[in-house]
Amino acid sequence: MKKTIIKTVIILIAAFQLSSASAQLVLPQPSPKAAVMQTVGLTDITIDYSSPGVKGRNIWGDIVPFDKIWRAGANAATKITFSKDVTIEGTAVPKGSYSVFMIPTKTEWTLVINKNATASNDEYKQEMDLLRIKSTPTSINNRERLVYMITDFNDDAATISMEWEKVHVSFKVTLATDKQAIENIDKTTGNTWSIYNSAARFYFEKKDYEKAIGYVNQSLYLSQQWYNTWMKAQILFAKGMTKEAFDLAVKAKEIGDQKPDGFFYKSQVEKAIAEWKSTDTKKKK
Repeated sequence: MKKTIIKTVIILIAAFQLSSASAQLVLPQPSPKAAVMQTVGLTDITIDYSSPGVKGRNIWGDIVPFDKIWRAGANAATKITFSKDVTIEGTAVPKGSYSVFMIPTKTEWTLVINKNATASNDEYKQEMDLLRIKSTPTSINNRERLVYMITDFNDDAATISMEWEKVHVSFKVTLATDKQAIENIDKTTGNTWSIYNSAARFYFEKKDYEKAIGYVNQSLYLSQQWYNTWMKAQILFAKGMTKEAFDLAVKAKEIGDQKPDGFFYKSQVEKAIAEWKSTDTKKKK
């Protein structure tokens, strides 16, 4: 009897140890989680997906059937999130999260943005589609793992691409960055010279010199600093007013030299003074 009890205890301990070992076993996933995020202008674009491998299989028309809805990844829904309103191929897309589906064919693919951000293939409902767009796939060198990329971006647009096996498909996202930036300026321009100067710099870079002058003058009215004085000098030079620009650049240097630690554009100001003086001298001749 005693031996039977001991034997039973040993078996239970062994079973417990085996169970514990199994619970702690961590192995590579066939389709590991992946994510890509890119800030484009003022918008964060994030794609969460799983990345299956080719593994020597015939993907298109086999593992992924033609002419059927596909979750554009593995395991769970492929999710795309926009932190601000965007436009995809001409269709307005409000900020938020969406699921991505694709319908591959031999010649042309349909890319689907669905309002159910967690929809899998079984949960997909076409009536929840926000948009469908056509995309012609292109051939690439073999890519073992499915990957999403956000490329060719600037402040106003980006290209979102999916590559797997020897296929590349993409769509373009456009943004309202200028409109959003102007709204931010309008909301935040308070009674500090630096905010008005930042607004002036924004319009200066957009080559809207009249608005830039208006904001920099408001900045100077509040407080004359080397930075806003230098900003106005640059605007006037861009407008062809070299003499006035030169005089302000000299003034900016005088102010900046009084506090050299914060005069971080000193070399640019000095270079401009030398060049603008030379230009003005040539005009007088």
